[in-house]
Amino acid sequence: MKIKNFVKKAFVVTCCISMMGAMLSGCGKKDDKTVEENKTVETNKTTEDKKLTGTITMVGSTSMEKLALAVAEDYMAKNSGVTVNAEFVGSGAGIEAVINGTANIGNSSRNLKEEEKAAGAVENIVAIDGIAVVVNKANTVKAVTKDQLVGIYTGTIKNWSELGGNDSPIVVIGRESGSGTRGAFEEILKVEDQCVYANELDNTGAVMAQVAATEGAIGYVSLDVVDDTVNALAYDGADATAENVKSGIYSLSRPFVMATKGEITEQSELVQAFFDYLKSEEGKAIIQQVGLVTVD
Repeated sequence: MKIKNFVKKAFVVTCCISMMGAMLSGCGKKDDKTVEENKTVETNKTTEDKKLTGTITMVGSTSMEKLALAVAEDYMAKNSGVTVNAEFVGSGAGIEAVINGTANIGNSSRNLKEEEKAAGAVENIVAIDGIAVVVNKANTVKAVTKDQLVGIYTGTIKNWSELGGNDSPIVVIGRESGSGTRGAFEEILKVEDQCVYANELDNTGAVMAQVAATEGAIGYVSLDVVDDTVNALAYDGADATAENVKSGIYSLSRPFVMATKGEITEQSELVQAFFDYLKSEEGKAIIQQVGLVTVD
């Protein structure tokens, strides 16, 4: 009888211990689940806190319009809370806007001048662009040398027949004073303040349209805007292609600069994130898609 009572009591104790274990185990699972739920909430909250919002303003080079619009569109698609506004009024005006604080980024299709740097502008090169020398589709000349191009733009070569082409006057088209493309072009050829222009136009599209419409015309534009309305001349034996710019074979090239007032690290979180995007694989892909060469 005593043995039976002992066994019965032992069985009851074992059952109680088992039930308590199960309850504790259940509580543990519930707590673990709660912890995981809390972690998810905190992660989502952190993601929301890091979501970029605000407006970035870019002002400057008309030659950089294709690049600026492409990266702005892609960046806004990836960051719904961000607006990127771009205005195309020339490199000089863009750098001035950055210096006086009316723009976050100044787009310049040339290197910054020392006086611009002294005023606080910092040169951030985001891509390399070739400068294409374009002529009317009817022109039979397919290539020029540096010396020939210098002769054309300084007025010592005046007829296409001097280059083996048709007997037709050369109509020299260029950009307006202050244009980054003009500055880079004249600097490369070392013809600053020596060019004799028939027309000085204030944007890339106008140069393309004028050359396309004028027999005998020659002009210079950003390589990435060249289309089948004009012919691009080979220069010193190299075709005007992004590949030849990257390899250095085609030497008519210049930097595309996104200038800031102060270093990038001194800019707002929004602007810093934009430059991080430009350096990313996604940003580089867009740069290459518009016909430019990445800097690294």
